[in-house]
Amino acid sequence: MVRQKSHRDFTAEAPNRLWVADLTYVRTKSGFVYVAFVTDVFSRNIVGWCASTSLKTDLPLNALEQALYAREDAKGLIHHSDRGSQYLSIRYTDRLSDAGIKPSVGSVGYPFDNALAETVIGLYKTEVIKRRGPW
Repeated sequence: MVRQKSHRDFTAEAPNRLWVADLTYVRTKSGFVYVAFVTDVFSRNIVGWCASTSLKTDLPLNALEQALYAREDAKGLIHHSDRGSQYLSIRYTDRLSDAGIKPSVGSVGYPFDNALAETVIGLYKTEVIKRRGPW
């Protein structure tokens, strides 16, 4: 696992070289729904996502599997996330390793370290959730 320094330049020269991942929650009338995203830094496309009522590792793992299915060969790709327990779990890091992906994690308490993933979540909540509410 690569520990990254803050204030880095998250750019990629081509698609599928660098992915960022994060998850969020949405309050509904019947409880919380959690949504995980995997975003390609170059294209800024969401390449994998999953929604669930559980915050277990399966949530981001299913989003990763969706992204990997579309990618087919992920060897050499870098996957950046925050230090959430799901992303640091044995199952998740083993899956990254099995796919030939190099994991990267941000600094504790510094959300700007994963700014693109945070931006995707902000847009999701603004453009999709708040526009269609109340939930």
